[in-house]
Amino acid sequence: MSAPYAESAGPKIVALGGGHGLAASLSALRQVTERLTGVVTVADDGGSSGRLRSEFGVLPPGDLRKALAALCGDDEWGRTWAEVLQHRFTSDGDLAGHAVGNLLIVALWERLAERATGPLADSHVAGLDWVASLLGARGRVLPMCSVPLEITAQVEGLDPTDPAGVRTVRGQSEVARTTGRVRSVALEPSDPPACPEAVEAIRGADGVVLGPGSWFTSVLVHLLVPELAKALHETRARRVLTLNLAPQAGETRGFSPERHLEVLAAHAPDLRIDVVVADDAFVADQPALAAAAAQLGAELVVADVAWADGSPRHDPQRLARVYAKVLSG
Repeated sequence: MSAPYAESAGPKIVALGGGHGLAASLSALRQVTERLTGVVTVADDGGSSGRLRSEFGVLPPGDLRKALAALCGDDEWGRTWAEVLQHRFTSDGDLAGHAVGNLLIVALWERLAERATGPLADSHVAGLDWVASLLGARGRVLPMCSVPLEITAQVEGLDPTDPAGVRTVRGQSEVARTTGRVRSVALEPSDPPACPEAVEAIRGADGVVLGPGSWFTSVLVHLLVPELAKALHETRARRVLTLNLAPQAGETRGFSPERHLEVLAAHAPDLRIDVVVADDAFVADQPALAAAAAQLGAELVVADVAWADGSPRHDPQRLARVYAKVLSG
């Protein structure tokens, strides 16, 4: 199955992340180009995704589903399928909590794996392309790795009697809701196989967008996959980093915007960024943030990219206008 995006409709842009953050970025970028690829983290181990991952040994489908829903067409067909994908069963039975899209994706993976002569990784990508085609998606969605991953974090302050003590926390869901202070994250396996199509997309891109999203478990993890990191270092694409609109309870509680950049630099010290995008309402000390961005080689762009209701969510229309400007160079 071929890639479901048009071949001559705007720059080639790759967005990396996971969950609601990546969905927000894709919702904005689809207004900038039709040659859009979402590269999605595959470390989720909670909820419906965790159950399917454990039962069938597949990649967790939840963040992939959210990315596909964000790329659905604006017509009745696309809107209906987006709603169906996101529909979650509520009952007292075994289906309780499962999202329809998760089941659809896993069913396609199983069916294609039965027919395939190559590795299961091929069926992962093919299955996502089939779903994208069914939805009329305006872009492509790929997993960042060919195998499910486990996130481990070094967390300080979990024991109130030893506030400086550091412990290892395992699993994306546990890291996301930790009550301690996350110092660093790592992946198991430490050298996972990157999705070849994702590596190819990054190398051939005109623009790459990293973030927003859960900083440690959805954004930084992409930089810990050696082949992806190498592609991000070597691509000629314009690299844009989008900051969150507020610290996240658990992972980044109490973080300033510049602290987000500092931990990124600690996890990928050689990575150069061209532009850092931040919302003006979240930037308390613009000179400090500009200095932190400069350490990454980046220009700081501060703009109004949040919803007008004051909630910490990116407005796709406002974000699209900023992306159109900064990705054009």
